Amino acid sequence: MKPEPRFWAVIPAAGVGSRMRADRPKQYLPLAGRTVIEQTLDIFLRHPRIAGVVVAVSHDDAYFPSLCPTADKPLKVVDGGAERCHSVLNALRGLEALAQPDDWVLVHDAARPCLSDEDLEGLIQALGDDPVGGILATPVRDTKKRATPDGRIAATVDRSDLWRAFTPQMFRLATLAGALEKALNDGFMVTDEASALEHAGQSPRLVEGSAENIKITRPEDLRLAEFYLAERKRASTTRNET
Repeated sequence: MKPEPRFWAVIPAAGVGSRMRADRPKQYLPLAGRTVIEQTLDIFLRHPRIAGVVVAVSHDDAYFPSLCPTADKPLKVVDGGAERCHSVLNALRGLEALAQPDDWVLVHDAARPCLSDEDLEGLIQALGDDPVGGILATPVRDTKKRATPDGRIAATVDRSDLWRAFTPQMFRLATLAGALEKALNDGFMVTDEASALEHAGQSPRLVEGSAENIKITRPEDLRLAEFYLAERKRASTTRNET
């Protein structure tokens, strides 16, 4: 009998995060008593359905080796690449020794430490039998404007069918690796995994998640992430006391 597909996490973490104006890459900035990437890794390391994690870091990363994430499952580190797509592809190649081609891979930004356990489980439940896979996302609720080159409004964009793409983005290992390789061979520099599947002619599914799943890109995002994590800790403590 063919074994049930397992679920693996891939964390691309080779970026420098220049918009943070910090003395180190944003994934290593302090957040709620730990670093951003430690908070992110913990989400997947503690989840019972995640079989293991692969992290792609810069080849000259001086910070990750000093971290001590607690893991009772495989935690593999590989060299990242020049762009996110290269880092993810390197991680997928590193995962091939542990996983089967039909296993699911959940690619998640290192700088999204506020993914909830409920959204992670919801994504797995929603896509476990999907023929393509999909992503966490949320409908666009703000009015959207298209700009001219000189910074003026060119048009108001219809937002009725627009979504904000989040991570994790969940696809089969072999399918995702093939799609990324095709995109790179075609000279199509994708900015997320869903774009690679779209380029290959697939239509990934949108799974609605919480808007709290923010990506830390600017200094003010750290304060907001700290607030979300503190609120969750407070809520968890309250539940345990009742």
